[in-house]
Amino acid sequence: MTGTMRDVTAIDRPPIKSSALGRLFEGQTSIDFVGKRKVGAAISGALLIATLISLLTQGLNLGIDFEGGISWDVPAAEFTVEDAEDVLGDAGVSTEGARLQERSSESGAFIKVQVGDQPEEVGAALRADFAAAANVPLDEVNVNLVSSSWGAEITTKALEALAIFIVIVAIFIAIRFEWRMALAAIVAMVHDVLISVGIYSIFQFIVTPPTVIAFLTILGYSLYDTIVVFDRVKENEAKYAAQKPPYDDVINVSMNQVLMRSLTTSFSSIVPVISLLLIGAGVLGQSTLAEFALALFVGMVTGAYSSIFVAAALLGVLKRSDASWEGRNIDRAVGDALRDMVMGGNVGSRKTRSDAAKGRRKPTGTAPVAARGDDGDAARGSDPKGAPKSATATEAKQVLSHPPRPRKKKRR
Repeated sequence: MTGTMRDVTAIDRPPIKSSALGRLFEGQTSIDFVGKRKVGAAISGALLIATLISLLTQGLNLGIDFEGGISWDVPAAEFTVEDAEDVLGDAGVSTEGARLQERSSESGAFIKVQVGDQPEEVGAALRADFAAAANVPLDEVNVNLVSSSWGAEITTKALEALAIFIVIVAIFIAIRFEWRMALAAIVAMVHDVLISVGIYSIFQFIVTPPTVIAFLTILGYSLYDTIVVFDRVKENEAKYAAQKPPYDDVINVSMNQVLMRSLTTSFSSIVPVISLLLIGAGVLGQSTLAEFALALFVGMVTGAYSSIFVAAALLGVLKRSDASWEGRNIDRAVGDALRDMVMGGNVGSRKTRSDAAKGRRKPTGTAPVAARGDDGDAARGSDPKGAPKSATATEAKQVLSHPPRPRKKKRR
């Protein structure tokens, strides 16, 4: 009975696409994510070490909003970045660490000059020098003074919001799913933040208030991708609970089933962000959009990666201590066996094929079933004398050879 059901399932299964892209679109992938978790752990470890080294050696390139300082917006009709460097040099202000950028607004293009804290009289003198060099009235040169305490307050509030967010999310996931999934999701979120901060430190991208806002935004995105994976894992836990596969199979099946959805979500989210970077910042010259979009782009990429190689991999490790999944020490499914499970097949078909491949014979149901060999014929046992013999065939022969019962005479 079990063998017949297995054959029908194999026949009714849609044909497997020949190309990898076709299998991805049709949900026919059989990627062994669990087998690749060491590679993922190595990549994450290398990135975290690089982040730590970069933060200790060169730190973050904090904007004026965090370090404090003074900035001037000088009309760029007759004024260039080189002119700004000359004015700062003549006033004895070092250009090391200064930021000079050409920007545009509705009123026209302007040169933004940012330097560290300066005495009030130096700031006023430089404003006059910039106005004279740009050949504009003094009131057309805008001055902004930023205190470093304001940036520290922003950082403190952001960290407080992050801590509250993590606590609420952990409680919700623990109630909705379980504490192991909550822990794995939080670790993945922290991983995303650290990697994003590390990329900003390594490449010395400027950290501004829009960057902090983007960092908090990507936490929600990373969490969404992880919840999608965990929700499917929870469904497959219930589906395979009675069939007793190893938990690695549950992880692999779930990841393959949501892979196309995760990639589609990531692609549809990243494309608008790339548009902000290329068009909004590159073509239109809106640097504020670049500061926000760059952090979003980095966070989305790391979030998509962490939901697969961090959150799911860590959940598989934590589940080893779960009593309900202990003692399932059979090898995880790979290749066609994994593909059968991804496409809705049961664990029994995988175990039967595995046993047949290893030359073993184990029943998959309550009734004894002969395992099929590679050539498709039923494998037979043998008695001590070497004669082929099958218990199922013998029982069938006895039933067919039983003499028929005599027919009853009809009453007249």
